[in-house]
Amino acid sequence: MEALQDLYASQPFWIWLAVGVLLLAVEAALSTEWLLWPAVAAGVVAVLTALGLRMGLAVEVGIFATLTVLATALSRQLIQRVNPSDHPDVNDRDARLVGQRARVVQPFVGGRGRVFVSGAEWAALIEGESPPVGDSVVVDRLEGSSLRVRREG
Repeated sequence: MEALQDLYASQPFWIWLAVGVLLLAVEAALSTEWLLWPAVAAGVVAVLTALGLRMGLAVEVGIFATLTVLATALSRQLIQRVNPSDHPDVNDRDARLVGQRARVVQPFVGGRGRVFVSGAEWAALIEGESPPVGDSVVVDRLEGSSLRVRREG
């Protein structure tokens, strides 16, 4: 522990750089989307200490915390403005199924059957008259792990 304190006293830049790299490595490995901005904040503090600004550990931790909170809050606002929630996430395959045509591959019995859509077979639910195998239906919504479908037309 004393070696770490001596390193910080002589070169705080390396400590902050290590913190930033560690946070960035964890972010890259886990893709949490939460550790990117703390990594950037640690990098900014590292640059400040490299420029010779000796503020002390308490002030540096305060700057790190403030930059982390500000950057995270601003990035969330930017993401909401650039990617509004009224459009389905391009990576959310399930949500993109809504409105697509599906082909009945197993007859509906008691409102339950199977359909083929977007390259996969899904359990499906339907109300009313059941379409025969091979007919097209339209996906209305997701209900758990099943698709709620309706007859086309």
